[in-house]
Amino acid sequence: MATLKDVARAAGLSITQTSRALNDHSDVNEMTRERVKAVARSLNYQANISARKLVTGRSGMVALVVPHSADLPRDGLFIEGVAGLSAQFSGRGMQFVLHVAQPEEPITRVYQRLIGNGVLDGFILFSPHDGDPRARFLKERGIPFVVHGRIWPEADHAYFDIDNEGILLESARHLIGLGHRRIAFINGVLGHGFASARMRGYRRALEEAGLAEDPALIRHGEMTEALGLVATVEMFRSGKPAPTAMLCSNVRIAKGVYKALEALGLSIPGDVSVMAHDDHLPMLRASAFFPALSVTKAPLRDSWEPLADCLTGLLDGRPQEELQIVGPHELIIRNSTGPAPA
Repeated sequence: MATLKDVARAAGLSITQTSRALNDHSDVNEMTRERVKAVARSLNYQANISARKLVTGRSGMVALVVPHSADLPRDGLFIEGVAGLSAQFSGRGMQFVLHVAQPEEPITRVYQRLIGNGVLDGFILFSPHDGDPRARFLKERGIPFVVHGRIWPEADHAYFDIDNEGILLESARHLIGLGHRRIAFINGVLGHGFASARMRGYRRALEEAGLAEDPALIRHGEMTEALGLVATVEMFRSGKPAPTAMLCSNVRIAKGVYKALEALGLSIPGDVSVMAHDDHLPMLRASAFFPALSVTKAPLRDSWEPLADCLTGLLDGRPQEELQIVGPHELIIRNSTGPAPA
């Protein structure tokens, strides 16, 4: 395996100059940095983590910690996220580490163990909860981290998020504009940052239109096809006035809603309009539903690059306030929404 001395010899530079070029020090001009990196790639040079830490104070390693789950190997969304982040950090000359916590182990203990050896530079946090203890723990210890989403109520951290409140507000306004007054909402687990924000958007739309919130039309849970199916059947068989429109927090839920409405003999959008948020999940295209599903769209794959940018920005000393990014979304109206039935 090539050493730093081999790269320096091939580049015609001192070991110190070569090290500083490989670690992007500003006192080495860009042309030299790129030439040295090209030489390192041609020799298949891999930096020794301990040596890099001594020179730069950083290991070039960042981590994602997730709880243990038997479903992880089958979770296409999770696999896409890990692959996307790994590619982004690799492209920046860094190493991305996945750590699966042991069942029942307190999460802050996991982070304490990982930061105790001083190898990791920072963390990406997935699935944030309101008042998330992970963020408080890392912030108190001065460990850089970026959140995929926002931790309410302060959101006092680096993040990449979408406007979850605005997404539901926009969708509900569209349905209200079509004359719908009983609009059901099937959401994620309340307490997750995105689910709380979407609930605020739903409530804002109802308040704007002077509509009362009906708890019988609201469900929270793991965002699966089963949740959509069961929640829909319950709402239509409760004996209470049924919804004329249904908002779903993702396309998986909407798939369950479609199956339930078909089983109940109800048409879309003649009897019930349906909308969802579309993360562009693997193998589940909203445009392929019948009828095609109206959505707000913000592909999750667009998250990985800004998340990597935010964490590397923190490591480079950029102010946290510059690293709080809200990505765009689209409203796409297809055939699953129509006027409220008379």
